[in-house]
Amino acid sequence: MNVFDIIGPIMIGPSSSHTAGAVRLGRVVNKLIDNRKLKEAEITLSGSFAQTYKGHGTDKAILAGIMGYKSYSPEIRNALNIADERGIRYSFVKENIRDAHPNTARIKFILEDGSEGVMQGASIGGGNILVNQINGMNVEFNGESNTILVMHEDKPGVIAAVTNLMHWQYEDLNISNFHLSRQEKGGDAIMTIEIDNQPPEELVDEIRKIEHVKNAILIRRV
Repeated sequence: MNVFDIIGPIMIGPSSSHTAGAVRLGRVVNKLIDNRKLKEAEITLSGSFAQTYKGHGTDKAILAGIMGYKSYSPEIRNALNIADERGIRYSFVKENIRDAHPNTARIKFILEDGSEGVMQGASIGGGNILVNQINGMNVEFNGESNTILVMHEDKPGVIAAVTNLMHWQYEDLNISNFHLSRQEKGGDAIMTIEIDNQPPEELVDEIRKIEHVKNAILIRRV
């Protein structure tokens, strides 16, 4: 247990679940965007998020997080205006996402370069989050650890190549959690690797060079 669990997050807004957690969900998308220019965001809200998002500022919080602001950033209050000034198109959709946590958001993003993606996660209380889908594939991480996402083809040896690289060239790193998801045998797959310590940026560059790896993204703790 850490101090975050005891006293809650430092934040702007009335609710740790509906504002602080919402900002952190948005920040995961900000990491996925990886400094590229955002063109459009469609934010689907489910459960209590959908019912109370305007009163609790969930819409502003998520959008602020997508733009890189933190739970204590005063810019959260003006997030909609800031997005307008940046030329970012955004929309909020209320939908009952089946079997989802009550505070769930699904964020579809489109970038200026034409690439796009989708992240789904939930604010589970006290400002804590759980990300459970990226680009339609199941993942499981909470943003408390540094996390490497490896998008790859489901081919024999890819997992071994990634983990062997981490072991032999970056032996001080300790993997605390590993999760693999794939759409179908031989199709697209994604590794979620949570690490106790701070991985160097060059690790991600090395992973990207591995055969059958399509992309690797480092999401530092949000």
